[in-house]
Amino acid sequence: MKQIILGATLINEGRQVVGSVCLSDERIESIYIGVDQASELPDELLQGAEIVDAHGLWLLPGCIDDQVHFREPGLTHKGDIAHESRAAVAGGVTSYMDMPNVKPPTVTLEALLDKRQRAQETSWANYAFYFGGTNDNAPEACAIDPALIPGYKLFLGASTGNMLVDSEEALDYFFAHAPKLIATHCESEEIITRNKELYRQRYDGHPPIEAHPLIRSREACYASSHSAIERAKRLGARLHVLHLSTAEEMELFSAAPLSPEKRITAEVCVHHLWFTDEDYSRLGNRIKWNPAVKTARDREALRQALVEGRIDVIATDHAPHTLADKEGDALTAASGGPLVQHSLLMMLELAHEGLWSPELVVEKMAHAPAQLFGVRERGYIRTGYYADLVLVDPHQETTVTKESLYSKCGWSPLEGYTFSHRIVATWVNGQIAYRDGQLTSRPPVHALTFA
Repeated sequence: MKQIILGATLINEGRQVVGSVCLSDERIESIYIGVDQASELPDELLQGAEIVDAHGLWLLPGCIDDQVHFREPGLTHKGDIAHESRAAVAGGVTSYMDMPNVKPPTVTLEALLDKRQRAQETSWANYAFYFGGTNDNAPEACAIDPALIPGYKLFLGASTGNMLVDSEEALDYFFAHAPKLIATHCESEEIITRNKELYRQRYDGHPPIEAHPLIRSREACYASSHSAIERAKRLGARLHVLHLSTAEEMELFSAAPLSPEKRITAEVCVHHLWFTDEDYSRLGNRIKWNPAVKTARDREALRQALVEGRIDVIATDHAPHTLADKEGDALTAASGGPLVQHSLLMMLELAHEGLWSPELVVEKMAHAPAQLFGVRERGYIRTGYYADLVLVDPHQETTVTKESLYSKCGWSPLEGYTFSHRIVATWVNGQIAYRDGQLTSRPPVHALTFA
């Protein structure tokens, strides 16, 4: 069936224009700029079409989140592909790239194909899965069909899943031979280990959450990011550094626009743009992430780097845990939290506050991930592209309540917050998956394909 989204304000490719968009099957069939009345459209287009009245609403390309942890397989008491992808589409995220630190970890072709099959059967959004690097699998990993993956994930500072890559031989092999982008978690394990012992002694074995950004310190972040960048330059790797969190790291990245010549790129996550260490006293372990949320100065530097172009994409690092997992001190509480349902609203809220434009949000959450990873026919509102779209009401508020959450873990660090915008509807491959506060029916989904 054809659908016509009538009279929306399209926010796409750096501008806002009123227009109407016709969807047919899974794709955008036609775009009518300046047309906001059905009477202005061809009669044959209207015949049998469902009209979606979008006057006064924003139409954006669906977001592409390049870093999520949907916990399947093996960690499904925390989250799973079905629940977390529902949260994604409720938040306007229509495609995601999932990380390999599950059980078993995604470090073999068999494990990768298993995850793809699971997603095809249960996901509500389009999907891709990183291939995990280890100290032992570099030659096999680099021989995998690059069309199957967005890239390789290397943990250069141990996070969750016991996937630390610290062999110089393995690192050099990946950085010299990987046929796709290498995405890195950069924190120095040596510095963190030293800091853990220091703060364990200082607090009789139980450092409070406020010590977390001191244990997983700015020095640990900078040292690891700097080392990865130097290795990439030396060996010619295509490097993408994830979830940057410090002002100092911003000096390591170029403000040049995305292009094939920009071989080293940067990602920031919504929590590092939103929270600061002053929020630990109020939210405690609910905002414990690796890398840690740091100071207001760091947050300001990240925001500025985003506007300047030093940071190329915005992601979530959506990583659900049960509240029981989040109990404990700075050393024992689990790191990570659920954010994919509200990431777009968070960034539009900062646009509403005047930090940047809605066009920049679309650039960093849809266009840039598509360009950076070479995602085919997604990330833009273009004729012939897949109809992955999100309709936003800029005048209706959204209050985050426990009852409104779709993530399996059932909590959010944003509970009680009221956003200035509302997600009205989300299309995945031309089918409405979420509308007026409710999931509809599971849409057709596809593995992302890459240029």
